[in-house]
Amino acid sequence: MNRHEKGTNASSLFRNRFLQTILLSSVLLQIGIWVRNFAILLYVAERTNNDPYAISLISVAEFAPIFVFSFIGGTFADRWRPKRTMIWCDLLSAVSVFVVLLTIHYGSWQSVYLVAFISAILSQFSQPSSMRLFKYHVAEEQLQQGMALFQSLMAIFMVLGPMLGTFIYSTFGLETSIAVMGVVFLLSALVLIRLPEDNMEAQTAAVKGQFRKEFIEGFRYVWQSQVLRMLGLAFILAGLAVGIAQALNLFIVTERLGRSKEFLQYLLMVNGAAMLIGGGIVAVFAKRVPPQVLLAIGMIAGAFCTAIVGYSTSVPLTLTVQFLNGLVFPCIHIGISTMILKWSHASIVGRVNGVLNPMFVGMMVISMSFAGALKDAFSLSTIYGGAGLLFLLGALVMVPIMNQKAPNNAHTVVET
Repeated sequence: MNRHEKGTNASSLFRNRFLQTILLSSVLLQIGIWVRNFAILLYVAERTNNDPYAISLISVAEFAPIFVFSFIGGTFADRWRPKRTMIWCDLLSAVSVFVVLLTIHYGSWQSVYLVAFISAILSQFSQPSSMRLFKYHVAEEQLQQGMALFQSLMAIFMVLGPMLGTFIYSTFGLETSIAVMGVVFLLSALVLIRLPEDNMEAQTAAVKGQFRKEFIEGFRYVWQSQVLRMLGLAFILAGLAVGIAQALNLFIVTERLGRSKEFLQYLLMVNGAAMLIGGGIVAVFAKRVPPQVLLAIGMIAGAFCTAIVGYSTSVPLTLTVQFLNGLVFPCIHIGISTMILKWSHASIVGRVNGVLNPMFVGMMVISMSFAGALKDAFSLSTIYGGAGLLFLLGALVMVPIMNQKAPNNAHTVVET
């Protein structure tokens, strides 16, 4: 069915069977991820008496697989049938969680790192498969609205996730928390069975030996597209800025605002609540605004808000700016995701995602690792001003491609 024959209003989007299923699956996965994150964090902190090295290993376990497996996972996601790939990834995640739970029960507490590590590896195969299905089952004019719904879901769990994870760990302990993660991954796999058939055949044996060629093709595809090339540069700049701001948020609370470290949760909750509202606003107006413009708006707002947070010593001002930043931040996520989907052919969207995603995460981890050294050398105001400048440069990168239109042959939609 041609995309122009599909209804484009919000009700038709919510009637989309694919979107209904993937949102329910995402709710379950978010529950598991937040429970996992806080259970591991609190458990390791207790077990090691707040050893910073042991705690930092949690982030290594979560982010390291992105560098190693994102390119590989994106390539395989383009070769395998995406529905089957997603179901198997969730099933394997559930099985691995229960296996690790047994090792923890019998005394090897360090196995908690494996929970995050294995889950992160499998997500590098599942996430690009989800992007392929999104492109296949959602009309092009509804892509930004669909991405806005996902952004709203993420924002909800940014507010509720820390409270949920802390409550379950504090009430039931580590083993129950890990078991909850295993159960919700299993439930997610069962929910994904409801996905409509994608009719994407796995590649035949005749071309299965061409993995290296397809792997390189993903990089070539991004490099040959001016839009994707500029998007990659924006990814790098945004990743550097976000990493610095996230790593030093605690010092904004304690040094600039003169509050205890517990006050950080209020900054995060204000930001998350604003992201929820912002995602809803973008969902309403998404069809009228090109994704490049959305991304530029988000980067410009991020530039000014980040700089103001670094200079502010007023709690009301900082909370207000955090709210405004959260309100506009969904523009960045939605703009980026929509551009990847619109400017990538359906046969290569997994590899494009696999090439671009590590650019953001990689730069974020690099800037987080250098944040401590930067703080020793410069004031918080100077550092946050520099992070704001990185956001502003990211917005300027969008200028040469602001008026470009997505290629018409890159999108195919089927009835769901």
